[in-house]
Amino acid sequence: MAYASGRVYHDADSHIMELPDFLHAHADARTRAQLPPLSFGDGTVAEDALGELVQRGGHSATHRAKLVAQGDALLTGPKLYQALGAFDAGERSTALDLLGFQRQLVFATFSTGPVFDPALDIDVRYGGAAAHNRAMAAFTGADERLLGVGAVALDDPARATQELEHLLKLGLKAVWIPHRHCGGRSPGHEDLNPFWARLQEAQVPFVLHVGGAALQIDPVWMNTGRPAPTDWLGGGENVRGKDMTTQHHGPERFISVMLLDGVFERFPQLTGAAVELGAGFVPALLTRLDWIHEIWQRTEPELRAFRRKPSEQLAEQFAFTPYVYEDVGTFIRASNPNLYLFSSDYPHTEGGRNPIGRFESSLGGLDAATRDKFYAQNFTRVFGAS
Repeated sequence: MAYASGRVYHDADSHIMELPDFLHAHADARTRAQLPPLSFGDGTVAEDALGELVQRGGHSATHRAKLVAQGDALLTGPKLYQALGAFDAGERSTALDLLGFQRQLVFATFSTGPVFDPALDIDVRYGGAAAHNRAMAAFTGADERLLGVGAVALDDPARATQELEHLLKLGLKAVWIPHRHCGGRSPGHEDLNPFWARLQEAQVPFVLHVGGAALQIDPVWMNTGRPAPTDWLGGGENVRGKDMTTQHHGPERFISVMLLDGVFERFPQLTGAAVELGAGFVPALLTRLDWIHEIWQRTEPELRAFRRKPSEQLAEQFAFTPYVYEDVGTFIRASNPNLYLFSSDYPHTEGGRNPIGRFESSLGGLDAATRDKFYAQNFTRVFGAS
């Protein structure tokens, strides 16, 4: 029996652990010469261990056999690069058999750095996006259960729309955009209407994800006169306690501005999700947007033209993945059961070793229909049935 059994489960967050040549192997010659190497310096993997994997060409047969033998306990085993299917597409299909998720979104771990970094030359960023999207399509293309997530920044609207066409032709099922301003524009800028319109036409959602903007707060907030804390991996490049206090600020601002700019009203079939960014802020977000709409529509004609309240727009067109340690049952009771998505974060460690069990502990008292929305139906509403 698979780990996830007894009902339909769709996984809104999983990852590939890229090998060093992930982007370069799929880049055109000009971009390849300019792309910076992928950075693994955040403590996620030791460079020597990664080098051994590359030299060997993957996991050893013995290691692979041990992982498969774990069966429905796969999530209790090794994570990151040592997990089954971390970087090998064939292994990933086997992992999905053992996990039992009917569909699984697959995000990059490291390779969106050159795609989203506004400090890089714009040609490198869009060439990097094309390489990233080819690589993601190659990893997910052989198994229809794996839904590859492309990536593109919105800094140049015309080039973003061009790359969107490319990733749609590759068969990717969602597009990850950074949750920051769009090259000096709001996400609701007129120049971006063709991008949102094409997504709506293609019935492909956009996603925000951790890593789409800076992970750390300004270093001045770490200046206490005492040694700065390390992150959960023992370094300083990943998320620390103080960083977590503001992780929701970026996506909350992006979604709020996008909605108040009327994007969801202009494109009522457009869908999206905020993934691995938490959901504790969502009930207050809905309340805040509704009273902003109620009050400021008196002076802002665009808000006065809304046909639906902001909370209704998001409940129909958007969703959020809670962290495994968050009380999603409380969020549902305080807002709307249509708004939340199950995720495992496989093979990252943040997803824990029993995400279903941990989520179930917070869903007590909620009926089967609400659970079905959380585990599958809300995913289908956002990401489609195919």
